Amino acid sequence: MHHGQLPAPPRTIGAGSPALLLIAHGSRDPRHAATVNELVQQVRSLRPGLRISAAYLDHCTPRLDRAVDRTSTAVAVPLLLNRAFHARSDIPAALREAGADLPLADVLGPSPLLLDALDRRLAEAGFDPADAHRTGLVLAAAGSSDRAANAATRAVAAEYRRTRGFAAVEVAHASAAPPQLADAVAALRARGLRRIAVAPYLLAPGLLPDRITTAAAAAGVDTVAPVLGAAPEIARLLLRRYDLARSGAAAQRSATSAA
Repeated sequence: MHHGQLPAPPRTIGAGSPALLLIAHGSRDPRHAATVNELVQQVRSLRPGLRISAAYLDHCTPRLDRAVDRTSTAVAVPLLLNRAFHARSDIPAALREAGADLPLADVLGPSPLLLDALDRRLAEAGFDPADAHRTGLVLAAAGSSDRAANAATRAVAAEYRRTRGFAAVEVAHASAAPPQLADAVAALRARGLRRIAVAPYLLAPGLLPDRITTAAAAAGVDTVAPVLGAAPEIARLLLRRYDLARSGAAAQRSATSAA
């Protein structure tokens, strides 16, 4: 496992620096907002001088337009793993509708920190990394109608297998596109693997993670990890995306003023 090797991020930030506006999709499931709130607290603990707030596209409050009204300068950081429809279209459109000309950070994936967070959650579920070489892993994602987003998830699965030494890693989707979890488990067993683990590649509890857990139980897998949630690695990754977007915006302003 690799989650003990993370460098400590800076714990202070200069006065006048923009706030971090965390943008989540939102859900009717109260566990979603609770996870976002936990992440906000994690980021605050890592960098106490940073102003941070959360906003939602749907279902939860505050909505993005209200959150934008409360801050004069901010960097928007999407709480998304892939550059699918929400990242490419929904969030930029919502920012425009709110009249917010804010720097928009990149999505969280891909990143080695996400793999470290997967390590953490599998360990919490009782998985021993020494068993990786004889274990088939299902990386269970939401799934998307966007083929590029699904391909990005498959690339994460390939990197996770390469760096952690799993016997095989299959991707499963909880919605929108095949294969389903049962299909991925069957593919692993067809290779002769009897030890199967499932790692949800999802950020917060809700309908889709519950669907994955139910399908894993029905398939009789050995280990089912919890969602990535408010893992310390996710909080560090949010700060990394914020810093990159803030630096990029500052460089663009300098170039514009010098032109």
